[in-house]
Amino acid sequence: MKIKTIATSAAVAAMLAGPALSQAVPESDDTIKIMTGDWTSIGLQGEMMSLILQTVGYNTELVVADDSGRYPGFENGDLHISMETWQTTQLQNLEKSVATGKVLDMGETGLRGVEDWWYPLYMKERCPGLPAWEALKECAEVFATADTTPNGRYVGGPVSWGDHDERMVAALDLPFDIVHPGTDAAMFAELKSAYDREAPIVLWVWQPHWVTSVYEGEYVQFPQFELACFEDPAWGPNPDATYDCGKPYGWIKKMAWAGGEEKWPCAYDIVRNYQMDNDTMAALLVEVDLNGRSSTEVATEWLMENDATWKEWASCAM
Repeated sequence: MKIKTIATSAAVAAMLAGPALSQAVPESDDTIKIMTGDWTSIGLQGEMMSLILQTVGYNTELVVADDSGRYPGFENGDLHISMETWQTTQLQNLEKSVATGKVLDMGETGLRGVEDWWYPLYMKERCPGLPAWEALKECAEVFATADTTPNGRYVGGPVSWGDHDERMVAALDLPFDIVHPGTDAAMFAELKSAYDREAPIVLWVWQPHWVTSVYEGEYVQFPQFELACFEDPAWGPNPDATYDCGKPYGWIKKMAWAGGEEKWPCAYDIVRNYQMDNDTMAALLVEVDLNGRSSTEVATEWLMENDATWKEWASCAM
């Protein structure tokens, strides 16, 4: 697990503070370590929670960790809170970690996660069978580059996010090579370059995100995920392989180190109470990713404009 810490602004938290905070909070002066990662929304929501907790008296620290490599850190108490755990890629990892008794499922954020292969609409003219996944077998070459011909090229996420794309490509016998840029910024720089030139591209796109409001495109329609897809070879179009399905669209949850429940009970209540929606998050991501504002600035602005909302989440500290 790779981790590093990021400072947050106590001055900003002081600006958000109001009167009459509970003298019982914080229950411990130990620092609450909030995970952030290499995609924007987890950093933004981590900033929000960090600022809320600082405002009511807790010490917090943002800690960068690999998405799929986070679990030993949470089980050992080196990480305490994550505001984003996606069903699409982390379902099995989260279930295994919770089963140890050392990690808590802190409930859904309210965000609905969609992640899958996405292509600009102009590619549909070159591969008319889309969005059906079977069309990719017949027209992989229209997604090819000089490095992959005759195979198509698929731009996946950073390896640290975890996924089953390689296994799905094998199970569905898709003639595609997968590349993994180092960051989401690199992924979307490549998308912009391709889109501006109407060059071939298919890549991993998720929601909530700004991409689908800026660019016209569609998701490939793979066999719809069921848990049996990962466990039973008889399920799905390939009777001899598992993972012959798309990603499991669904919840985005919060998770926490179980040992923190007794140490910071009010903070854990605040995390459980936190809710967000896709439209709001997409608008905030535009401010960070497209308008160049810092996550701290955007988080602070939202919290100041939604004072009653976050104070209701933090009612145990008021």
